[in-house]
Amino acid sequence: MELHLILGFSAALFIGITLGLIGGGGSTLTLPVLVYVLGIDPILATAYSLFVVGSTSLVGTISYLNKKLVDYKAALVFSIPSFTAVFLTRKFLVPSLPDPLLHVGEFAVSKNLGIMIFFACIMLAASVAMIRNPKPRNEGEAGKPQFNFPLIAGEGVIVGLITGVVGAGGGFLIIPALVILAKLPMKIAVGTSLVIIAAKSLIGFLGDLSTQDIDWPFLLLFTLISILGIFIGSTLSKSLDEKILKTAFGWFVLLMGISIIAMELSAV
Repeated sequence: MELHLILGFSAALFIGITLGLIGGGGSTLTLPVLVYVLGIDPILATAYSLFVVGSTSLVGTISYLNKKLVDYKAALVFSIPSFTAVFLTRKFLVPSLPDPLLHVGEFAVSKNLGIMIFFACIMLAASVAMIRNPKPRNEGEAGKPQFNFPLIAGEGVIVGLITGVVGAGGGFLIIPALVILAKLPMKIAVGTSLVIIAAKSLIGFLGDLSTQDIDWPFLLLFTLISILGIFIGSTLSKSLDEKILKTAFGWFVLLMGISIIAMELSAV
C-alpha cells in the first residue's frame, strides 16, 4: 500500500478515536485529510466528508438513543429546513459555483481555494467553541423544553448551507442552538445533534450521487476505519478527562485552521 494511503487511513482511525473520546470535533479533520494527505479534489472531498461524517455520527447516536437522550421534536423542527438546505446546496449550488469565484484586482480566487479558506474559517470557529468549553447546563437547570420555531428553523437553514459547502457536521453550531433556542439539557442536545448531523450529512451526500464520481471501495474503507476508531475512543474515554481532551483538541484544530489558510494562500 502506498505511503499516502497508509497515512490517510491512519488519520481516518484518529478521526474516529477523536469522535469516540469527545463526542465531536473529529469531522473537522476529515476534509483536510482527504485533500492534503490523500490528494483528493476539494469538491469531491466535501462529498466524501459528508458520507464519513454522516455514517460515523449515525453510529454515535446509538448510545444516546438507548439512553433516551434524544429530543425527537427538536430534531424534527431543526432538521426539515436543514435537510432541505444541505440537499439543495449539494445538488445545485456547489456544482453551479463559478471557477474562479471572484477576482480581487488581478488575483483570481478559485473555487477550490474559496472552499478551503471557508472551511478553515469554520475550523477556527469550531476550535474556539471547544477551547472555551463552557460549563454544561444540568438537566435540572434546563427546565421544560421551549421551541422558538422561527429561530430554530433559521439556524437549521444556516447549518445546512455550511454543511453543504464544506462537508462538516456543524455540531458546534447545532448544540448551542438546541441549548439556547430549545432549552434542552446539554446531554440531550448532544444526542439530538448527532441525529441531525447523521441525517442531514447523508441526505446532503445524496445530492452528490448524480454530480460526482464516487470511489465506493475507498470511501467505504475510510468510513469503516473511522467507525472502528469510535469504539476505540469510547473505550479510552472511560479513563481520560473529557474537558481536558476537548480543550487540547480545540487548540489542535485552531492550529490546523491557521495552517490551511497559510498553505492555501502561499500556494497562489
